[in-house]
Amino acid sequence: MSADSGAGAPPPISRSDPGGLTLQLVRRLSESIQSGELRAGDRLPTESELVRSHGVSRTVVREAMSRLNAQGLVETQHGRGSFVLASPSAVSFSVGPADARSIDELAELLEFRIAFETEAAALASIRADSGRIGAVGHALTRFAEATARPSDSVKADFDFHRSVAVASGNRYLLQLLDSLGRTAIATPRARLATAGDEEAVRHHRLVGEEHATIYEAIARRDATDARAAMRVHLANSKQRLTRPLT
Repeated sequence: MSADSGAGAPPPISRSDPGGLTLQLVRRLSESIQSGELRAGDRLPTESELVRSHGVSRTVVREAMSRLNAQGLVETQHGRGSFVLASPSAVSFSVGPADARSIDELAELLEFRIAFETEAAALASIRADSGRIGAVGHALTRFAEATARPSDSVKADFDFHRSVAVASGNRYLLQLLDSLGRTAIATPRARLATAGDEEAVRHHRLVGEEHATIYEAIARRDATDARAAMRVHLANSKQRLTRPLT
């Protein structure tokens, strides 16, 4: 089903909206999926059709499709187009920034992550093709380079874990991690704000070493080691919430 079919074609996207053109297009397409107008398995309108029906550039369309792919709502297949993966549940699950503020709450969040991310790592070691394993490696490198600001480190940390979820090949594991967002990276705000340079660098290095162990297990396709490496990393992260680095 095409978004521009029939007399009810959407009006051009407003350039005065502070949300930006890309975000508006993402919202429109997400709403079409949520409402059932676009169903699982449907092919989305072509790039040219989206440009024409929404009054945006090809760059905006490509960025919007990239975001929808990242959210696990659609999958783009080379030479065939983009297809809806699944309609999102009417009852959403998410953990907003205000829902995980205390040390105890952050510890519970890490326990929750252990329950599903260990299996994501194991599945990644079994299912991932060379491209997705390479993407985990690239995420590992980006984390190693993200030492300038704590916010960069948190983003790179989440991106590494997300790359493992993508590599698992299980859309629900990816959607679950995406529902948590960067809140999943349980670093207390106080530590981000007050940690000295030496402590911050040491913390970053320890996490990077644990990430590397996860990647190496996935790369050699050892499901047992991948599962164990992820469990150790998240358990250590939980300990680091309350224990000083030694």
